[in-house]
Amino acid sequence: MLFASNISKIYSTRTLFSDLTFNMVAGDRIALIGPNGSGKTTLMDILAGETVPETGTITKQRNVTMGYLKQEASSFTGKPLLQEVLESRTEVIALIEQISATQQALSSENDPANQDNLLQQLRHLDMELEASGGEDRDYEAKAILLGLGFKQHDFARPMNEFSGGWVMRAALAKMLFRKPDLLLLDEPTNHLDLEANLWFEKYVGSFRGGILVTSHDRAFLNQVSTRVLAIERDGVALQKGNYDDYLVARERSLQVKQAAAARQEREVQKQMRFVERFRYKARKASQVQSRLKQLEKIETIELPRATPKVHYTFPEPPRSSSQVISLANITKSYGNNVVYRGVDLTLSRGDRVALVGPNGAGKTTMLKILAGAIPFDAGERKLGHNVVPAYYAQHVLELLKPANTLLDELQEAAPGESEQKLRTVLGGFLFSGDDVRKPISVLSGGEKARAALAKLLLQPSNLLLMDEPTNHLDIQSREILADALDAYHGTLCLITHDRTLIRQVANKIIEIDAGRPSIYPGDYDSYLYRKQAEAEKKSASPAKSSINVTANGTSGENSTHTPTKRRSGRPLTPEEEEQRSLNREARRLATRIDEINASLVGHEASMKKLEAMFAKPDQFKGPDHLADSGEQYRVLQEETQSLWDEWEKLSLEADDITNKLSALSGG
Repeated sequence: MLFASNISKIYSTRTLFSDLTFNMVAGDRIALIGPNGSGKTTLMDILAGETVPETGTITKQRNVTMGYLKQEASSFTGKPLLQEVLESRTEVIALIEQISATQQALSSENDPANQDNLLQQLRHLDMELEASGGEDRDYEAKAILLGLGFKQHDFARPMNEFSGGWVMRAALAKMLFRKPDLLLLDEPTNHLDLEANLWFEKYVGSFRGGILVTSHDRAFLNQVSTRVLAIERDGVALQKGNYDDYLVARERSLQVKQAAAARQEREVQKQMRFVERFRYKARKASQVQSRLKQLEKIETIELPRATPKVHYTFPEPPRSSSQVISLANITKSYGNNVVYRGVDLTLSRGDRVALVGPNGAGKTTMLKILAGAIPFDAGERKLGHNVVPAYYAQHVLELLKPANTLLDELQEAAPGESEQKLRTVLGGFLFSGDDVRKPISVLSGGEKARAALAKLLLQPSNLLLMDEPTNHLDIQSREILADALDAYHGTLCLITHDRTLIRQVANKIIEIDAGRPSIYPGDYDSYLYRKQAEAEKKSASPAKSSINVTANGTSGENSTHTPTKRRSGRPLTPEEEEQRSLNREARRLATRIDEINASLVGHEASMKKLEAMFAKPDQFKGPDHLADSGEQYRVLQEETQSLWDEWEKLSLEADDITNKLSALSGG
């Protein structure tokens, strides 16, 4: 569908990427990743024909259509939301207009021959409209809008009434409704809440065309991507699989490069020892020159840089009472819209809460009430003894002083800390060297967000309330935030659509729906499991009562297969039997993958031990010992490669089973 060949792009003296070649075919879902500023948006601009590369060509198949969703908000008229989306499919609008014109012409035509021609033309246009899905376009547009979080009453609202985030959702809805063959999506998940994100995942997973997408949501990339195109500091990498597969492959590549670099260094040292020893020996002159020429030809192996995990030492907050904050009989309304009525909620010391729920359920309102940021109509908010709250929302970025440097901002937040300590904290948030002297006014949105987070976490609070702290942060910055929150010793309550962050930090999930909080102790996966169990219980109840049981106790359906029975005595449905079979296979694969991992650890440890011996040949007892060790090393290499191949094959099978189980469970 699309082929990019030898693409290069340079800004000023900086090369963003060079000799980039890849193709996109139907069914491709390519995750485009890289640090902020690496050139991801520039590459999308090039593919969309909006920017010209220094070198290379973009070839697109004839009649292939492309849609490009940019990060900045699109310009909209004052038309109603639904009309704006419907009119984005211009070819359907044109067909409808042609049908209307043909019908009008037919009604005033008296000549039989012309009538036949118009009827034939009308049939042809009707077939085209049906093939394009035009007859169901209202239903389809509404389904997309509802999936992205809009409500029925929003359909008739003028576009100029919506805020920036909702305008971006409308732009995404228009793009999806148009159904182009290729989608270029630049941060489509930025303005989606958790529910809309899950719907969008399913949509992307079922999209038949090709997709190139950037996102800072690691869980989203893991769920949807079939390939990863990574713009790295030392070049561009194309990897099959999802984001985690890319990380595994990169780590494996790094290990291989490290081993190769070590072997190369040993070879260079060996050759240099020969050169130094015989440099002034006339009889060895030709051999010395030969060795020097060999050294000149060696292409040095450059090891890619990796960002290590930062260990944080934030100020120890004062110890609070066991009951950190409580809400009693809280009622909150916005005009006639009652968000909460008589709600009670308590957070205890050590709670690390993620607030989840559908869009519009009141999560942000609840967080603002907990933070004391908004008044409420009735009830009581009570802080526990010695509780020092801190509140992070997007407004804190506006509180940063433009003229201050990064160091100035942190020194104001923690006047007693040394500059070295503040530099260490800033380094953890990817600010190093002269970056710490940058004024706030020149920072990007993501850099300001990181600066605000560093400043907030330096303050000795013991109740941290955070509303979408991952906005504007790339994947690397999100991982740093998760590390920081792991090291935070106070009570935490946050709203985020980043499931990776929820999984890493939350030990309690509070779901808010229809103005009522439901508490789920445990991590996010436990919450999902319990929600799935609740859904299965609800769906099983009517099915159970509808089984037609005969007098002898058997099902009224004719079947030669006797279904497996649960302990309760109810036969398993075919779907449940398939699910049980898949679970058994998943456990078998997981066991074998664990065995392979253990073998790989052992093999790699043995290879490293042998490499260390090869680096010091005097450790060998003699030529036979050296030869045996060399053979052992060769066998270990072959076995390691075989284990990696099996690991990759079984991992793909395990992923396939996971997808099938997800489909069976409806999510």
